[in-house]
Amino acid sequence: MSQPSVIQPPAGRYGPDRSERRRPAWLVPAAVATLLAAVVIAWLGTSALRDPVQWQDVGFSIAGPERIDVTFEVTKDPAATVRCDVTALSRSFTEVGIGSVELGPSADRVQRVTVQVATAELAVTGTVDTCVVVGSR
Repeated sequence: MSQPSVIQPPAGRYGPDRSERRRPAWLVPAAVATLLAAVVIAWLGTSALRDPVQWQDVGFSIAGPERIDVTFEVTKDPAATVRCDVTALSRSFTEVGIGSVELGPSADRVQRVTVQVATAELAVTGTVDTCVVVGSR
């Protein structure tokens, strides 16, 4: 007596054989996430190199309706001269005062600066609008 034979479909017709080793399902998303992280890190690293001057607001002090003192930090090449423009704003976000300060060469890359800005009316905040290296556009 002969045994009935089991019919096997052609190899690969219904997907890979179960005996074939498959890569884990998490491998492709992990590779994509790693690549994305590398791109973001590279972009952040090169953006710091592209900007010759960076600044960060530290705070402000309202000295009355006619003046506000704005404190900020500037990071720049120690040999560079930088001009920073500061804006004072009212409660309605109207510009009520502007000031400018020039920072020359120094021994430090980071300088903390306080600028007194004359105001036309009471200012409720002060912030750095922009800082540029003098002689560049």
